[in-house]
Amino acid sequence: MKKIYANAAEALDGLLHDGMFIAAGGFGLCGIPELLLDAIKDAGTKDLTFASNNAGVDDFGIGILLQTKQVKKMISSYVGENAEFMRQYLSGELELEFNPQGTLAERMRAGGAGIPGFYTKTGVGTVIADGKEHKDFNGDTYIMEEGIFADLAIVKAWKADETGNLVFRKTARNFNAPAATCGKVCIVEVEEIVPTGSLDPDSIHLPGIYVHRIIQGDHEKRIEQRTTRPAA
Repeated sequence: MKKIYANAAEALDGLLHDGMFIAAGGFGLCGIPELLLDAIKDAGTKDLTFASNNAGVDDFGIGILLQTKQVKKMISSYVGENAEFMRQYLSGELELEFNPQGTLAERMRAGGAGIPGFYTKTGVGTVIADGKEHKDFNGDTYIMEEGIFADLAIVKAWKADETGNLVFRKTARNFNAPAATCGKVCIVEVEEIVPTGSLDPDSIHLPGIYVHRIIQGDHEKRIEQRTTRPAA
């Protein structure tokens, strides 16, 4: 089975359609599948639903798809750092389903494991719990959250071998691993593709069974919030 593709557009060929549901890795500007997002923008696919912790910033990450009005709904934890995200949400142009970060990560992991739903205490007594099933266990109340089953997962990794085994770089692991598991098809962009067998099996963060297509490319290293101190 061919897994390595020449570029993002080729890797996405035949997979995109209007109204699809995409799970995307990344946290802030760390570990964003930027090349695949650029290709989705260029393809013009619209009415998209994204499950992602946030939407990057206005000109990077999912933010570029918000600018072109290609996103219909976000399932996210965080609106900050993206003025257009906030504007569209407050003006009613964009649907938004808020999820606590841990709940969102677990919804992706659950979907990847074939689990349709689970109970959590997070959000009980808040607007997060509105309309959701409540159930008591040992005297405590929980709400039921549904697993995420996406049409497509797009993620960013540090290294892949030719069979799709992945290694993430430090905090860029974030939402990428659970997002990768919950899509019917998973496309990964990496900084380096290495020969099969060259990765230490104990260092692999995600096995290649989850990965369908891989691209290698150059990535921008942005800093979301630069904090410095005066020179001594």
